[in-house]
Amino acid sequence: MKIAIIGAGKWGQALYHAYSQNNDVVIHSRSVKNIKNFVSLDEALGREYLIMAIPAQFAREWMENNFEDRGQNILVAAKGIETSTGAFLNDIYGEFVEDERLAFISGPSFATEVQKSLPTALMISSTNSKLAQIYADHLPDFIKGYIDDDVVGAEVSGAYKNVIAIAGGVCDGLGLGNNARAALISRGLVEMSRFGVYFGAKAETFLSLGGAGDLFLTASSTLSRNYRVGLGLAKGQSMDEILEELGEVAEGVPTSKALYKIAKEQDIYLPIAQEVYEMIEDGKDPLESVKDLLS
Repeated sequence: MKIAIIGAGKWGQALYHAYSQNNDVVIHSRSVKNIKNFVSLDEALGREYLIMAIPAQFAREWMENNFEDRGQNILVAAKGIETSTGAFLNDIYGEFVEDERLAFISGPSFATEVQKSLPTALMISSTNSKLAQIYADHLPDFIKGYIDDDVVGAEVSGAYKNVIAIAGGVCDGLGLGNNARAALISRGLVEMSRFGVYFGAKAETFLSLGGAGDLFLTASSTLSRNYRVGLGLAKGQSMDEILEELGEVAEGVPTSKALYKIAKEQDIYLPIAQEVYEMIEDGKDPLESVKDLLS
């Protein structure tokens, strides 16, 4: 299988490591990286199978300015909702490629552990089951691949869990205890399921690897960038300080803004996402957010 990874951040490099075990894989990014099989954009776009590891907020711009449709199949590896429009990634990529050539990856998967070839399970979602199966079958032995057809469910859970992870970091940063974190995560699962079902997702998707699995992982570990954002908020740090210290993209930050905007427009009850948004955008005291959630 000839694959090109577009995007050489931590997750892009982790997928490069994984798919390179049994396939012919090259990688490309805007900035040149000292990585084996790093190639030009033209060479990358010549591959039949692409994996797009571009952060959600830059996906549309990249596709508009760089993509050439040569009949490629695309596996989208980013997670998030476009802040300016509220569009899901399947909407964005769907403007450039028909749905039957698109698949989406989700599931509990820290890049650092994938890089170490530690056991992992992932979900490949697509309306084209044959395409999903191809991407799943070519994963390495240390990754178990599952497939399903609920693209919206995969998209929503992958984006929403990052926002709940910020809240999880706040909870632990304030020293609120295990009971509080368990309550927060379980209510976060209910909240993101409510949001997803509103947009046509299947409720059972949120109990899968891409839903509960990824949420439980991301909302309770310092390996999660979004969780570390929450820890910083609990310490009273500004967003500028937190993001500078992080040095990486934390998709939960822009996604919280997108969720807040959508919730207001569609009148959807999203209390945790709203509190995360207010802490990030308005500088709300995390302890006040806790009080408001409890009331």
